[in-house]
Amino acid sequence: MLNQCIYANTPATGLLYEDLMEWRQEHDLDYLIGGSTAKQKNFKEIFKVRDAVGKFFDCKSENVALVPNFTMGLNMLLEGMPKHSNVLLLENDYPSLNWPFETRSFKREYVQINESLEENIYSKVQSGKVDVLAFSMVQWISGVKIDLDFIKKLKKDFPDLLIIADGTQFCGTQTFNFSESGIDILGASGYKWLLSGYGNGFVLVSEAAKNRIEPKFIGNGSVDRDVSLRDSIPFCKYLEPGHLDSLNFGSLQFSLHFLETIGMEHIGAQLQKLSFKAKEAFDSLGLLEDMVAKRKMHSTIFNIKGDRQLYKKLKKNDVVCVPRGNGIRLGFHFYNTENEIDSIIDIIKS
Repeated sequence: MLNQCIYANTPATGLLYEDLMEWRQEHDLDYLIGGSTAKQKNFKEIFKVRDAVGKFFDCKSENVALVPNFTMGLNMLLEGMPKHSNVLLLENDYPSLNWPFETRSFKREYVQINESLEENIYSKVQSGKVDVLAFSMVQWISGVKIDLDFIKKLKKDFPDLLIIADGTQFCGTQTFNFSESGIDILGASGYKWLLSGYGNGFVLVSEAAKNRIEPKFIGNGSVDRDVSLRDSIPFCKYLEPGHLDSLNFGSLQFSLHFLETIGMEHIGAQLQKLSFKAKEAFDSLGLLEDMVAKRKMHSTIFNIKGDRQLYKKLKKNDVVCVPRGNGIRLGFHFYNTENEIDSIIDIIKS
């Protein structure tokens, strides 16, 4: 596909690559031939997926829960959170993050996403009325990326604050150490920047988070089909009440290994380079919101000013992107190049 277009739509869906496609075909061929024997073998290998996720993000494997997607993981967790909690959210954050809070009885406050995002959050938390902070690490429309050093400081200054983060638009873009991040709960789906396809995700939890939440969901998967374990279920197994699909979670494990082989430090460096170039180029044409232009750091997701005509023009010139909010969203992963950004700028100028 990369030979046929400029793929700038990873924020919607990461690409499938040949090695993963071949692995998935072999997996299903085993299933075709072996039936239940193959599946039972694969079910027993799921612990290796948890180990791989834990290793990739520096989190104990027992603090990793495998979930079909971020949305389901968050909803399961919120059912066990104290109903009187005061929650701080970001205005117009991703619906799958905000809506689960908004449709429950939590008391809520909001901060505006602008060039002073971190200061806005700190001021609200400092008021002493916030129990839980929930946010997307990278905003799905604007690409605004929260300062990770700020999160560490926030946790240090307010250790009782429960910090919940959606990492779906972040995980797979740079090296990340969960245990040192200050985040208590990090959830993500794997189909975007982790290039793992659909149907897989994970939740990472801190020890402190386990003491704040009483998960309610339960099923045969919680005890790995050993009913004698009914009264000794670990925290994360409450988030795995049913079958985990070996194809989808095996794809996650395969892609984590693939990204490790490339080197997350190299991927992070490439994305930093692309972010700087794109921001400078789009800003020079007046295509960025002021808040994005004024912030020191940014992701590789950009929402440029443009109407349907510009979108059709980009599409006609084989740039894969989508309208989002009031503009057009473009997102660049490690398989994109600086030359492609130059080509997009030339298309816009032409």
